Amino acid sequence: MTHARAHGIADDPFLAHRNPFGAAAANSDLFTVTIPDAVRRCRWIAMDINASAFGLYFISPSVDRPRLMSCFDSDYPGLSGATRNISATASEEIIQHVRHSTGPRCWSAEVNHSLGEANTFPWIGHTAALVPDTTGIAFPVHAERSQSGLVVFFGTNVTPQLGDTIYDIHARCFTLFDAVSRIRPGDTGRAKTMSKRELECLKLTANGYTSEEIARLLKLSVHTANQYLTQSAQKLDAVNRTQAVAKALRLGLID
Repeated sequence: MTHARAHGIADDPFLAHRNPFGAAAANSDLFTVTIPDAVRRCRWIAMDINASAFGLYFISPSVDRPRLMSCFDSDYPGLSGATRNISATASEEIIQHVRHSTGPRCWSAEVNHSLGEANTFPWIGHTAALVPDTTGIAFPVHAERSQSGLVVFFGTNVTPQLGDTIYDIHARCFTLFDAVSRIRPGDTGRAKTMSKRELECLKLTANGYTSEEIARLLKLSVHTANQYLTQSAQKLDAVNRTQAVAKALRLGLID
C-alpha cells in the first residue's frame, strides 16, 4: 500500500504513474530527531539540489482558515523573512493540494522554466512562486494523527537531479516530517507547562483568528490575549506566534 493510500488520499496523480514517493517513505525505518538534527538533515538535502534555503511547515488544523505554520527554516534558531512571506502569502490552493495529494510543486523565476526534467513527471506540477524571484520545489508530506505539511527548498539556481533521485529526496522529506511530528515535550527538555488560556489562544491562532477576535471570543482584553500569546511563544522557545503554533502542533499540545 502506498503512503498516499494509507492516508486516504484518493485519485492522486502519482498512483496512476506508479510514483514511488509514498512507498519509499512508508518503508523507511523510524528514527528520532531533535529540531537541530532535522535542520541539519534538511541542509544536506538542500546541498543535494543546490538550494540555498529551506523550510519545514505544518498545515494548521483549521478547515475554514488553513495556514502554513513554520516549524523551522534555514535561519534556525531564527526565522527568515522568506518564511514569514511563505506563511503570510501561501495560497489556499497549495494548502488544499498538500492536504489531499503528495505531488510536488515547483516554480521558477524564469518564464516557462520547469526545473530541469520536472515537466517529464506528470505528478510534479507548477505553482506560483512561494518566494519571489527564486526557483524552488515544495514536497507535500504526511504523518500520523492526520498531520500534513510542506518541505520547501529554493534559491537562485536550484537544480534537482530529477529522475530516480527525486523519489529518494521526497522519501527523505516524508521520513523527516514523520520524525519531527513525533517529537514530544519530554524529548526536547525545553517545553514548559502551558496554561489553559495560553493553549486556547494558540489554538485559536492556529485556526486563523486575530488577537482582536481571540479577545472577543474569550472575553479578554486585546492586551491580555497578546500577553498569553507572548508567554506561550516564550515557553515554546519560538520567535513569534506563528512558530509557537507550529511547535504546539508538533508537540501535540493543540490539534
